[in-house]
Amino acid sequence: MVAGATRSECSLDLGLTVRTVEIDATGWMCEGQRYPYIERCKDRTVYFRGDDGWEPVARFGGALIKLVPTEWGAPTFEIDGIKMLPTAKVSPHADAERKVGLIQPRGKIVLDTCGGLGYFAAWCIKGGAARVLSFEKNPDVIWLRSLNPWSPEAGGVLELTQGDIVDHITRFADGSVDAILHDPPRFGIAGELYSQVFYDHLARVLRRKGRLFHYTGTPNRLTSGRDVPNEVSKRLRLAGFVTELNGDGVLARRK
Repeated sequence: MVAGATRSECSLDLGLTVRTVEIDATGWMCEGQRYPYIERCKDRTVYFRGDDGWEPVARFGGALIKLVPTEWGAPTFEIDGIKMLPTAKVSPHADAERKVGLIQPRGKIVLDTCGGLGYFAAWCIKGGAARVLSFEKNPDVIWLRSLNPWSPEAGGVLELTQGDIVDHITRFADGSVDAILHDPPRFGIAGELYSQVFYDHLARVLRRKGRLFHYTGTPNRLTSGRDVPNEVSKRLRLAGFVTELNGDGVLARRK
């Protein structure tokens, strides 16, 4: 900020847009509303204006869940310090674009098993999906979405359900979806989402020749030598998929 300046250009939505605000020594004004400066900003923290002033976009229930800024603009989120989206080499939003492209969403009913911040759903909508059936188990993550300007709003094409896909998928009809995006938490957090039983359900609800992208990452490879991508591929093949490793996950096609 230049000394004596009365205006400044900044982004109020994590890089989506840039606007000009009026500034002085004690605060700033935007669209006729005056705001005080934040007294102390913590690193790796996104803030919003709540009833008690500036508050971090974070909640602590059974775990600390927080929105975390990135150099790319689009934020990631963490659960007890574990980063849920890749950010080291690419924007998590752009990373989702590539993965959604693998399942070719145009005109399709897409099952988004673990909605997270909704980046998969956003690109499915932009890619012309007919419907996006998105599930998110954690209500605090849905709260993060409500404050994240990069997250899509539910409604229209996007049907967002707060609930556990492990339970809900048992009520899906056979062959009722055209494509699936499966981005579960790590195996140690949600092993049921890597189980043979769950993969059998994915195969059951997906139409023949439908595509699935399953994010796996490579957890524990250096410490234990465990090969999660190939473990996942083996179980998916047993469920009735043809599989190939693709980037940080598995791309599969229903036989």
